[in-house]
Amino acid sequence: MSLKYGLLGLLNYGSMTGYELGKAFNASLGFFWQGQTSQIYRELSAMERSGWLTATRVVQEGRPNKKLYALTDEGKQALTGWLSDAEGAIAEALCVRNAFLMRVFFAGELPPERAVSLLRAFREQCGQALEKLGDTSRAIAEYSALVSAESRNKYWRIVAMFGESFYRAELEWADRALSLLGDTP
Repeated sequence: MSLKYGLLGLLNYGSMTGYELGKAFNASLGFFWQGQTSQIYRELSAMERSGWLTATRVVQEGRPNKKLYALTDEGKQALTGWLSDAEGAIAEALCVRNAFLMRVFFAGELPPERAVSLLRAFREQCGQALEKLGDTSRAIAEYSALVSAESRNKYWRIVAMFGESFYRAELEWADRALSLLGDTP
């Protein structure tokens, strides 16, 4: 459900092709929301049918033609309405539903070395995710140059700060969990 609003939000900054939207989406929002190319194009078609955006066919020589998507007034209203109704989103954000934590909860059923291996693998992937977040910061800098309103990219940086805090907290938790099991990270 939020994928379409992420796409509307990006189109609010200016017209883009589906390819450009996918690239911008994954570079800027990808650390907390994933959008597969097929899902993005499916949402774009649905939003076009709903009147939330328009698509202009751009004829190119030597390359396939492309569609340039632009936000309509109805799309802008849908985005503003979604942004204004955040109560459910806050409750959802505070509800932890995590299959990995359920595995850890029952990891006492595994041989101790297997449980430690599970936590070590988690810690390693958290470190990789934190490093990859640097790509998001670079994308924010790149897209900030394209969007003239400084106030907008401040919010992008705020979300990136959340991502950094999130991954650092997960790393700290993994270190503490491994220490509790007598393993040093």
